[in-house]
Amino acid sequence: YNFTPRDYQLPLFKAFDNGKLRRFVTIWNRRSGKEKSWINIMAKEMQKVKGNYAYVFPKFIQGRMILWEGIDNDGFKFLDHFPKELLDGKPNDTRMFLQYKNGSTFQILGSDTYDTSLGTNFRGMVFSEYSLQNPACWAYYSPILDANGGWAGFDFTPRGKNHGWTLYQMAKSDPNNWFTQLLTLDDTRVIPQEKFEKIRQECIKLYGDDSFVQQEWYCNFSVSVIGAYYQQQMKDAEESNRIGNVAYDDRYPVNTHWDIGKRDANSIWFSQFIGNEIRLVDYLEDSGKGLPHYAKLLQDKKYVYGVNYLPHDGKVTEWGSGEERLKTARRLLSGKVRVVKRTKILDGIDIVRSIFSKCWFDEKNCKRGIDALKSYHKEWDEEKKIYLDHPDHDWSSHGSDAFRTLATGYKYNESVENPDSFGEETIPFVRRGKAVGNWSMGGNFIPLLRGDKNVR
Repeated sequence: YNFTPRDYQLPLFKAFDNGKLRRFVTIWNRRSGKEKSWINIMAKEMQKVKGNYAYVFPKFIQGRMILWEGIDNDGFKFLDHFPKELLDGKPNDTRMFLQYKNGSTFQILGSDTYDTSLGTNFRGMVFSEYSLQNPACWAYYSPILDANGGWAGFDFTPRGKNHGWTLYQMAKSDPNNWFTQLLTLDDTRVIPQEKFEKIRQECIKLYGDDSFVQQEWYCNFSVSVIGAYYQQQMKDAEESNRIGNVAYDDRYPVNTHWDIGKRDANSIWFSQFIGNEIRLVDYLEDSGKGLPHYAKLLQDKKYVYGVNYLPHDGKVTEWGSGEERLKTARRLLSGKVRVVKRTKILDGIDIVRSIFSKCWFDEKNCKRGIDALKSYHKEWDEEKKIYLDHPDHDWSSHGSDAFRTLATGYKYNESVENPDSFGEETIPFVRRGKAVGNWSMGGNFIPLLRGDKNVR
C-alpha cells in the first residue's frame, strides 16, 4: 500500500508470497529500504491472517524514532503504509499499538524490554537491526512462532561476527527453511558513485579508515566494528584458538565474577586461575531474580568454588531481603566473597584489555558472554552521527560489566594463588572478643580510624 518494491527487493517478496518459508534474513546496505519492505509485508499479512504482529528494535525508544514517528526521504510516514480503511480506531501512541478491523494487532517492541510482552502469542515478527539486539529476545519468541506456524524476518547490517553472523551462517546452511539475501551497494546502487565517494572520504576522516563504509555499505562481517571496545581482543582470541573447548579442571577451584542486577540482567562469569591463564569455563545470565535464585543455580553446577567476586556495589543494601548484598552473599554462596576495587568505567575497560591475552573461553558454555564481549560498544549519537566516549547500556553491557569485575579482581590480586590478598575486602576487627570496626585490605595493614591508635 503506497509502495512498489525495487528490483533487488523482489526476491524477498516472492519468497514470502510463495508461502513455503517462515524464516527470512535480509542483510542489506544502508538506504536500501529494509524497513519499507518489512513494514509493507507486515501490513499485508495482518489483513490476510488474523493474529498479533510485532516489530522489534534493539531498544524500545528506537522503535518510536525510526518507525512509529519515522518519515522517509519523500516526507511519507512509515505508519501510512497501514491503510486507514483497515484500522479499527486510532493508533495508541503511548503503547505504539494499532489494530485492524479484522482483529489483527501490531505493536513495536524493544529487545531491551521484550519481557514486558511475555505471554503474547505472535503470528509474525520482524527483528530490525538484529545484530544489535539482545539475542535472548529471539530465543524467547522462537518456540512460540514455531508452535503456531508463525513467521520471522531479520534485517540488519553486520556488527562483526557476533550473534547476527551466527544466525546468518545457520540460515544459509538451511535453504529449505530459511530465505537469505545479502546485498551491498554494488547490488542496490541506491546512491550515485560520486556522492558515495564523498561519504567514504568523510568516514575515513572521522574514523581513520573505511571500516564504517565496509560495515554499512558493503555488509562486511570481517572488518573492525566501529565503536566496539574489545573487537581486536576478541579477534586475537579467535585467531590464537583461545575460544574453543575449555574444560573444567576439578583440581582447581572455580571463581565467579558478577554484575549484579535485579530488574536488569544479573551476569556471572565462571573462571579458573591456572598458572598464568584465566580459563572461562562457564557463563550465566538471568534477570528479575534475587540472590537465593543464583545461589541455587551455582550449587546445581557442582563446581568447587574458590572466590566469588562482587562488583563495588556489592555492599549496597537491597537484594531481596533488604540486607546488605555482601552479607547475603556470604550467607548463601559457597566459597569466599570479595568486593572488588572500584574503578572508573573507561579505566576498567583498559584493565580488561590488559588481561585479555591470558583468557581462554569455552565456546559452548560461554557463548552468550562471548557475544556480549563482541557486541560491547560505545553509544551512538543519532543526532550528531558520532560515537560518544562511554558505553551504550544495552544487553551486552551486563556480561561485559561482569567481565570487568573479573579483570579488576585479577589485576588487584597480589597473588592469584592467594586470593585473600585482595582489593577492598572488608574484615571486622576483633579485640577482647568484640568487633570494633573494619579495615580495607590492600596488602598493607591500615590504622583503624576509631581513635584507638593501637588497633591495627
